[in-house]
Amino acid sequence: MSRIGKKPITIPPGVNISIDGNQVTVNGPRGAMGYEVHPVISVVLDGNTLKVLRSDESKKTRALHGLTRSLINNMVTGVTRGFTRELVINGVGYKVEAKGDQLILNLGYSHPIEFPLPDGIKVKVEKQKEIRVVLEGNDKELVGLTASRIRALRPPEPYKGKGIRYSDEIIIRKAGKAVAK
Repeated sequence: MSRIGKKPITIPPGVNISIDGNQVTVNGPRGAMGYEVHPVISVVLDGNTLKVLRSDESKKTRALHGLTRSLINNMVTGVTRGFTRELVINGVGYKVEAKGDQLILNLGYSHPIEFPLPDGIKVKVEKQKEIRVVLEGNDKELVGLTASRIRALRPPEPYKGKGIRYSDEIIIRKAGKAVAK
């Protein structure tokens, strides 16, 4: 048995789960999410716990067992608490501004970059010593994907540390060019 797949998912109060064939729908205070389960995996609702079961012991089925359990657990977490990802922007003259459903970034290029935010993602820009961009949403995959696309606009460089990085990311700095004497 998969260690992750065999753990039951506890359903917090205020969350409703409906199973219709292979479709699992999770409703909570922050919204609703759905997922279509692979036919070799079955989902059983037992009171306030949800169990994910598999039909056979093939390698693909074992892999899908843990994956399905993690995805459904992330949906339950998303509709109750949500997910956040924080980006830190370092660089002289770098600016970020949130306008409606767009993020306008000035990252040292000759033009500002207008980054459209997908549906379901909210953004906050905090200006302290460095600029912090906090992405918030119900879908863990979408929050992470949006953060990685923003980071790819100007990845951090190892010499001066300029660029966009995750708040928990550590950039190992390199020494500059040595002067020959």
